[in-house]
Amino acid sequence: MKPTVTKEALKDLSSDNPRVKYKRVKNLLTIAGKNPEQLYPHLPFFVKLLKSENNILRWMAIDIIGSLSRVDTAKRIDGLLTTLFRFLRAGKMITANHTITALAAIASAKPYYQKKVTRELLKVEQYTYDTDECHNIALGKVIVAINSYFKELKQNDQVVEFVSRQINNSRPATRKKAENFLNIYKNKPTKENKQ
Repeated sequence: MKPTVTKEALKDLSSDNPRVKYKRVKNLLTIAGKNPEQLYPHLPFFVKLLKSENNILRWMAIDIIGSLSRVDTAKRIDGLLTTLFRFLRAGKMITANHTITALAAIASAKPYYQKKVTRELLKVEQYTYDTDECHNIALGKVIVAINSYFKELKQNDQVVEFVSRQINNSRPATRKKAENFLNIYKNKPTKENKQ
């Protein structure tokens, strides 16, 4: 039987010793990626960390919530979508990037939310971040995120239009992501067209 994560282990996140605290962060992220069921009983703990003033703890909580969506048979994460959507428009690129990745994980694990998540991810194009470069990085992250579940989307014209606009993005890496996406999907039959 796999060992479970104890409440005592979670207390390390409150340690005054940065080495202890951030070693535990790394450990928990590894567990979330490989064995999310070990952390699922502690979901309320990670939800509280979404309000943490410590950015690293908040980013970890966002990442873990995304990972836990794979084992969320009780649909406890469904009620967190609105909170996660707010992080997209908070103007902070790193927080937005963690949120974009978590939302992609949720959309993959819970296909009934793909349309809603996609609609919110596309809004990143309208949001303001600390710098234009931060905004461009977030746009590239959105392309990668949607690409992770794009084949499942029934209505995707808006996504293709969004990605097509990024062909002219001033950030080379974001342009490249757009080009790669369009090379795969543009003018290919969609799931909706096949039905």
